[in-house]
Amino acid sequence: MLPLEAGAALAGVLGLLVGSFLNVVIYRLPKMLERQWAAECAELAGQAPAAAEPFDLMRPRSRCRNCGHAIRWYENIPVLSYLVLRGKCSSCGTPIGMRYPLVELATAGLFAFCAWKWGITWAALAWCGFAAALLALALIDWDTTLLPDDITLPLVWAGLIGAALRWNGLTLQQSLWGAVAGYLSLWLVYKGFKLLTGKEGMGYGDFKLFAALGAWFGWQALVPIVLMASVIGAIIGIAMKFAGGLREGGVIPFGPFLAGAGLTALVFGPSAILRLIGL
Repeated sequence: MLPLEAGAALAGVLGLLVGSFLNVVIYRLPKMLERQWAAECAELAGQAPAAAEPFDLMRPRSRCRNCGHAIRWYENIPVLSYLVLRGKCSSCGTPIGMRYPLVELATAGLFAFCAWKWGITWAALAWCGFAAALLALALIDWDTTLLPDDITLPLVWAGLIGAALRWNGLTLQQSLWGAVAGYLSLWLVYKGFKLLTGKEGMGYGDFKLFAALGAWFGWQALVPIVLMASVIGAIIGIAMKFAGGLREGGVIPFGPFLAGAGLTALVFGPSAILRLIGL
C-alpha cells in the first residue's frame, strides 16, 4: 500500500497528463459537434456532406494555430514544455495561451486532492473523473455556450453507478432523486422565466449538468451549489458589464459557475459552500 503522500503525488502526475488531454477535448469537441451538425443538416437537405480531413480527439496531430507547426512529443510535456518554450511556438514564436498549463496544474491539484482524501481507491478514481469532466465542461461552456451531452450524460450515469457501488457516499435512491431534483428544478426555472419574458434564460445542458451534480452529491446539496453558482455568476457578470467584457448579446453561460460550485463542493463539502457565501 502506497503512503498517502506518495499516492497523492502519483495522482498529481496522472492529473498533469489528463489535463493535457483535457486541453484537446476543450478545443476539439465543440468543433467535432459543429462538423457533425453540419453533416446532419446537409443530409436532411439532400446534399452530400463537404469532404474534410479526419478530425477527432486523436487526429490530426496538435499543431500551432498560426504556422501549422506539428507539435513534437517533447514539446507537449505538461507544464514543463511550456516553461522550456517560454510560452511560445518553437517555430514562429506565437504566444501559447496560459490556459494550457493552468488546466494541467488544476487537474493535477484536483487529482492529488482526491487521492489524498480517498486514498488509491476506486472512489478516488471516480472523483478524479468527476473533477476532470467538470473542468472540461466549465471551459467548453465559457468558450462556446455549449455543454455537450457527450460529457454531461455520462456524468449523470457515473454518479448513479458510483452511488450503487457506494463510491460517492450516497445510496442509489439518494443519487437518483438528486438527479431528478437537479434537472427538474432548473427546468422549472427555465419554463417560468420563458413564460414571463418570452426569452430562454438557460439551455438544456444546464439542466443535465445540475442533474449530474445531484447524482454525485444528493438533492440536499443542490441548494448550496446553485446559490454559490448564482452569487459568483452575478458578481462576475456585473464586473464584466462594467469592464465592457460581455460578449455580443450580453450572454454569460451559467455552466461554468455550476461546475465551479461543484468543484467547491468536492473540495470543501456542500455545507461549507453556505459558509463561504455568508449564509
